[in-house]
Amino acid sequence: MANLASTYRNQGRWDEAEKLQVQVIEARKTKFGVDHPDTLASMANLTSTYRNQGRWDEAEKLEVQVIEGYKTKLGVDHPDTLITMGSHASTYRNQGRWDEAEKLEVQVIEGCKTKLGVDHPDTLIIMGNLALTYWNQGRWDEAEKLGVQVMEARKTKLGVDHRDTLTSISNLALIYWDQGRRDEAEKLEVQVMEARKTKLGVDHPDTLTSMANLTSTYRNQGRWDEAEKLEVQVIEGYKTKLGVDHPDTLTIISSYASTYRYQGRWDEAEKLQVQVMEARKTKLGVDHPDTLTSMADLALTYWNQGRWDEAEKLQVQVIEARKTKLGVDHPDTLTK
Repeated sequence: MANLASTYRNQGRWDEAEKLQVQVIEARKTKFGVDHPDTLASMANLTSTYRNQGRWDEAEKLEVQVIEGYKTKLGVDHPDTLITMGSHASTYRNQGRWDEAEKLEVQVIEGCKTKLGVDHPDTLIIMGNLALTYWNQGRWDEAEKLGVQVMEARKTKLGVDHRDTLTSISNLALIYWDQGRRDEAEKLEVQVMEARKTKLGVDHPDTLTSMANLTSTYRNQGRWDEAEKLEVQVIEGYKTKLGVDHPDTLTIISSYASTYRYQGRWDEAEKLQVQVMEARKTKLGVDHPDTLTSMADLALTYWNQGRWDEAEKLQVQVIEARKTKLGVDHPDTLTK
């Protein structure tokens, strides 16, 4: 049942995943007790579902409970304790609480190095997450240095074409892109895309994600035709593989709308943005961060069309929702 819930979660079927996970937790509490490792593992899985739904407060509260349970039952330096602490740091990162995320990630890395070794896959995962935290803070040099270290270690430990290695290369491409090193970013993105096509297949979600990342590079280079052509291919792949209303499908449709907007094709952009916004409201909820992003993007399209009143109304709505959901000083609240 827990495994089925994980499958639902990977399909973006959050409500079904949550319902099944809660059922498993309650059964394990009755059968094994609240502090049994299996019960705690079920609770940790539920936090992932909360995180995917943007329910940061609930995720954080449950993660703290799981961490304390693991510390008592298994010890502070047990791998399960450390992994849950790493997940807790991801919750901080998603909330824009970079300093807290960084502090916890450094702590977990040291624990993993001591307990598991420097080149253990779990150690490398949390090091990769710390690189993302640096990236979110705009600390490009530190992010790059750590990202390269993780990538090289994974190449040695897991192989050049291993899924985790390719993820590292993809993350490094993001860092290059934000540094303005567009040619290097594109080269890495193409490398990852081709490797994933060979290793996983053309229609695998990871392959499609690589293609989606490449469209962003094309778009930012003003290569609209190439971006649009690839986006259409990715959208069709996601629809077939994951479903029309899967969060990843909606994300690439949103990017496709951005391509229209950058070209001044406002009507086409608006039509897609409204479609994504309504789907996210139904799938994720009105106050989910992704839904709010859709609303903010639509407001920009209204603004570009000179529809000031509609833009303002939507922007105020997004600001207020983000203040409540993310906090007044969260980067997304301040940006849009």
